[in-house]
Amino acid sequence: MATPIPVTDLTQRPPRGFRVRLGGLVILARMLDKGRATLAGKNGDYEYLSSIDEHLVRFLEFDPEALLKKLSTGKGDWEILQWIKANSKSPRQPWEIEAFSSFMDRYEPDSDPETLTVFQGYFKNFPDGRADLKTWFDVLELDDYVSYGGKA
Repeated sequence: MATPIPVTDLTQRPPRGFRVRLGGLVILARMLDKGRATLAGKNGDYEYLSSIDEHLVRFLEFDPEALLKKLSTGKGDWEILQWIKANSKSPRQPWEIEAFSSFMDRYEPDSDPETLTVFQGYFKNFPDGRADLKTWFDVLELDDYVSYGGKA
């Protein structure tokens, strides 16, 4: 009998970072943490199927609600990855996964004013002069860290 995967309590600590790769894919490990926490009512301020999660869903073309249902069975990351591969409407080659993950790792905000306003809104929690924060992953992972008591 398989041991159920422990749920990460996202009211106590953040989910895994965006850059943690599962099957070569960025975003997925974090999305799984948020899905499991959502099912357990321990997601805090984290949203399953956030706008960044949607990039992964569109890339692989799988049903995020069906994924949530599969997560409710207590399956581990490897089993969930195999399920996603089997249920993806757009099976991807390793080079496509690498290209997607590399692109997302460098993904900067669009130049439209609304997106830039959202991006810059995160900087209220950080000291001035953080020129190293260029991508969504940079800003959101630092926000995770600061939200749980770290210093920016």
